[in-house]
Amino acid sequence: MDKYTYILDDNQKNERIDKVLSSLNGEWSRTQVQQWIKEGHVTVNGSAVKTNYKGSPGDEITVTIPDLVELDVLPEEMNLEIYYEDADVLVVNKPSGMVVHPAPGHTTGTLVNGLMAHCTDLSGINGVMRPGIVHRIDKDTSGLLMVAKNDMAHENLVQQLVDKTVTRKYQAIVHGVIPHDYGTIDAPIGRDKKDRQSMTVTEENSKHAVTHFRVIERFNSFTHVECQLETGRTHQIRVHMKYIGFPLAGDPKYGLRKTLDINGQALHAGLLGFVHPRTKEYMEFEAPLPKEFLEVLDYVSKSN
Repeated sequence: MDKYTYILDDNQKNERIDKVLSSLNGEWSRTQVQQWIKEGHVTVNGSAVKTNYKGSPGDEITVTIPDLVELDVLPEEMNLEIYYEDADVLVVNKPSGMVVHPAPGHTTGTLVNGLMAHCTDLSGINGVMRPGIVHRIDKDTSGLLMVAKNDMAHENLVQQLVDKTVTRKYQAIVHGVIPHDYGTIDAPIGRDKKDRQSMTVTEENSKHAVTHFRVIERFNSFTHVECQLETGRTHQIRVHMKYIGFPLAGDPKYGLRKTLDINGQALHAGLLGFVHPRTKEYMEFEAPLPKEFLEVLDYVSKSN
């Protein structure tokens, strides 16, 4: 366990502590410093502070870096569908049915297991259970994910998500016939008080959430839509489409009681675009609809 101590001078007054520490030590990313602050590894004059604490000249800042925790998640050889890879980033097409990252009691068969076998240089910012993971999609959602191979790339890609400059378009099949061609759902999402495992549209303890959609094709009882995320809340598309009365087909959590008998919701993250953290070039990738989605599309089209 390493310990570092800094005394602030006039040049650092009124600066956020996370920004100050990341500039004082060039090897620490701001995201990593924020994590240490939240975990209580950073003190100012002997007391814990929040990430938005602004320093004063003479403040004594102590950073106690915790020992690295050995990752007890083992690499597993998988036939991953890699769309792009270089020294900084990787884009992978996740199949439906695969969990993105391990959780206690579930440490095998995840995308992270496969990534660890594919490459050893993954960003550690998100912790030992989520190396390289910048964002995620649900187990039964297929599609494209960007993965960071170092902390610089991770911090840059996260900032792009915060700045809402990442392009994320999904295709979905929903119950009901949506009458208008385009729409925007601007409704905050938070935990459901009645079911803590579910999310819902609520004003209490919620976060701003915006989803744009357009109709691709209408059927007798279903609609094929494209949804574009402006924000990235947990289960956002599933919750928002349910909120406006058009829940996703096959959705076991937010769908209708009598929904299609398929393996999870008909949702595919088909298009992903972002600016490369190092080259600053805009890159865009598109994954075709998987076989399972096409089968559902064929079924609902025949319902006309």
